[in-house]
Amino acid sequence: MTVLNSLLADLAAESAELDAMVGDLPATDWARPTPASGWTIAHQIAHLAWTDRQAVRAATDAAGFAAEAGAALANPAGFVDAAADQGARQPPAELLAAWRAGRDRLAAALRAVPAGQKLPWFGPAMGTASMATARLMETWAHGLDVADALGASRAPTARLRHVAHIGVRTLGFSFQANGLEVALEPVRVELAAPDGTRWSWGPQDAANRVRGPALDFCQLVTQRRHRDDLALLAVGDLACRWLEVAQAFAGPPGAGRAPGGPT
Repeated sequence: MTVLNSLLADLAAESAELDAMVGDLPATDWARPTPASGWTIAHQIAHLAWTDRQAVRAATDAAGFAAEAGAALANPAGFVDAAADQGARQPPAELLAAWRAGRDRLAAALRAVPAGQKLPWFGPAMGTASMATARLMETWAHGLDVADALGASRAPTARLRHVAHIGVRTLGFSFQANGLEVALEPVRVELAAPDGTRWSWGPQDAANRVRGPALDFCQLVTQRRHRDDLALLAVGDLACRWLEVAQAFAGPPGAGRAPGGPT
């Protein structure tokens, strides 16, 4: 529970940073386009609110979630967009209030899950700590889209470690989501943290290696920047192939972003 509470505190902080960007926006600015094709700022917040609701359902109503997941599998390419479209039609004040209330419900729901219980999801089932990490990753990534739409910059924080962690953990899933079969080998990931320290995963003697700034790695695995725009070094065939398909979020392969995006 201590680990979960720490993660939920970081999730709340990440959400508050995004909330500060949109909380006082005029209603007309919610219609600003973001780098995600066809998505406005309203779509970004609506998606986060919808996904939080699904996470609450996964934690409290497994049967209800299974029905929702079945509908998503029947239309994997359009299901997420349709949900975001529906949510974005709400008046901005109502959408903002719903997102805020949903964040509180999610934290309470995750704290109430019995220790060791796995939660169903659109990808592999996961524990409460992993669910909180996934929600933080999505909040950070969609927050970056909002910041780009507003021309705002965000200082990277130590919370990026959670995003990087889930990015590393989803190495195998990234290939699977793209229908690629590979012989997985250990990969050493070494990232320069925002405070100048180093974060690392994997054995030190691994032949496959990835190195670079933590911010760049997080932007890559959330598919918010093209690899050509990032200072990431890959050594080894598996590591190089991974950076071409890296995907930290559940669902079908993401479209990624074109080179030359926001800096």
